[in-house]
Amino acid sequence: MMSAGHGSIPEKVIDAVLEQHDIVDTVSRYVHLTKQGKYMKGLCPFHSEKTPSFTVTPERQIFYCYGCGKGGNAIKFRMEIEGLSFPEAVKVMAEESHITVPEGLGGPAHQPNPERDRLLQAYEWTAKLYHYLLKNTEHGKAAMDYLRQRGFTDKMIDLFQIGYAPDTWNTLVQFLSRRSFDLEEAEKGGLLTKRSDSGDYLDRFRDRIMFPIHDRSGKVIAFAGRILGEGQPKYLNSPESKLFNKSRTLYNLHQARPSIRKSRQIVLFEGYGDVISAWEAGVQNGVATMGTSLTENHASLMKTMADEVLVCYDGDRAGQAAAMKVIPLLENVGLNIRIAVLSDGLDPDEFIRKYGAERFMRQIIEGAVSTTKFKLIYLKKNHILLEEDGKIAYMKEVLPIIAVLPSSTEREVYLRELSSELQLSFDSLKQDCNEIRQSMQKNMPDGDNNDKRWNNGRHKKGHVPAPTLLPAYHTGERRLLAMMLQDAEAARYVEERLGDAFNIDDHAAIAAYLYAYYAQGKSPDISRFMSSLHDDRLEKTVSSISMMDMPREWSVQELDDCIREVQKVPQQRKIEQKKEEMISAERSGDFLRAAQIASEIIALERQ
Repeated sequence: MMSAGHGSIPEKVIDAVLEQHDIVDTVSRYVHLTKQGKYMKGLCPFHSEKTPSFTVTPERQIFYCYGCGKGGNAIKFRMEIEGLSFPEAVKVMAEESHITVPEGLGGPAHQPNPERDRLLQAYEWTAKLYHYLLKNTEHGKAAMDYLRQRGFTDKMIDLFQIGYAPDTWNTLVQFLSRRSFDLEEAEKGGLLTKRSDSGDYLDRFRDRIMFPIHDRSGKVIAFAGRILGEGQPKYLNSPESKLFNKSRTLYNLHQARPSIRKSRQIVLFEGYGDVISAWEAGVQNGVATMGTSLTENHASLMKTMADEVLVCYDGDRAGQAAAMKVIPLLENVGLNIRIAVLSDGLDPDEFIRKYGAERFMRQIIEGAVSTTKFKLIYLKKNHILLEEDGKIAYMKEVLPIIAVLPSSTEREVYLRELSSELQLSFDSLKQDCNEIRQSMQKNMPDGDNNDKRWNNGRHKKGHVPAPTLLPAYHTGERRLLAMMLQDAEAARYVEERLGDAFNIDDHAAIAAYLYAYYAQGKSPDISRFMSSLHDDRLEKTVSSISMMDMPREWSVQELDDCIREVQKVPQQRKIEQKKEEMISAERSGDFLRAAQIASEIIALERQ
């Protein structure tokens, strides 16, 4: 049941990393903590809050937030705060502590890969070459003039390592050959192309301004080349390779991460130029997709780092249509969304050049609107509101959008705005909206976990749940697990008497993992145990249970009381089922059957 490590990571490496990275030291790099008894408290970095509910327990080496439910050990914290996978976090933390990482860390992607390393080296050399050619040669003069004309300063050209690929066929071929680089590998990696007739290698990028694309750790993995003169395609991206997957890569993420981590917000642009201009204007949490539409992978990656995405696409029709398309993708992963509305069909780069950085920050970034408001603005352009038919068609499109809003106050604000704009009765709009809302609620299956979430993405994890009173058996199961996490003997006692007959599936799974953990002769260590779970939900549950106030010593009587409470549940469910059968028999007039069931209920209750 229990694997030796996470993927192919040796357990001793995980243990050494946890030993060297104290939870308080790890968290304090990102969160200001103050001591409160045996706990440390601070404002949660994973959701917005004014009252500290983020708690660190030095004794158990774990963190847990009572607001958003995130929890785990030091490795988990680094994964969440920096958007890393488990192997990436372990590797980074091991390197920081000078812990030797054996070959094969984290499976195939982390095994020694000489070809990949050589390709990374080639990309680094190429980026330096193109940057040098732009800044220091006659070849790059026209490109430099163009960039300066567009408002790019030397500081930004250096920071974003912008370069120029000259209008020749073999500059890069010769450069890589002189450094004894395998040209076939460079062609496979997307730096060169090959002539089909002669088999000669040629430069892939010619007469283009070059924007290097970096991975999350800052290594160059691809290029986007913008043609300097006229010609197609305007932008040419590196093809996908061993290094580069465009549906998982965001431009500028490596530089934006510190600001994203601090603000828990990402500003999403369409183009590289927009990201660079906005950076100089003061937006240092800006990223862009790689010449492709936003994907589910992009949205999931963003969710690991931020709570909110501000979409800042071009102000023309195509840009606003693209913004409409990304809203459901971002909502589906539980992100808050605001949309920047650019006037006059300008893109962000053009707006900054025309009106300046201050107005861009104040009007566009700070003035970004809710998705509902944006949809109303966007859909309005499809209708002539001076005509009665146009008003009705517009109203039919926007009322369902307002109806899904869970807040009655929010609905009223938009309906009043609509009433004033269309010169229609507020009361009749409100009545129509309520009818749509009732129809939606009637047609929705119970629960929030379905594909057509009518609450419009407001089921987000940042919402602080209202406290609920747990049933006795639920509390009993949590108390049992809390004692079992602290003491191997308590776990053995529960295993003999209850096994995995917990009523809640997650509790049963944690118990089974815990029995296996102790069977390997390991000592109680909550942080170490968490690293063996490989399940985000179970880790959160263990964190939550570990925060319970429990006596240091457990007693047989307390364990027995909790076990009895847990064992009662199947019996109680059986009795409830029998009672329903008895009522059903009475209703159908079968009183003999009802009497038989009644005696069965009495027998069960005596047990």
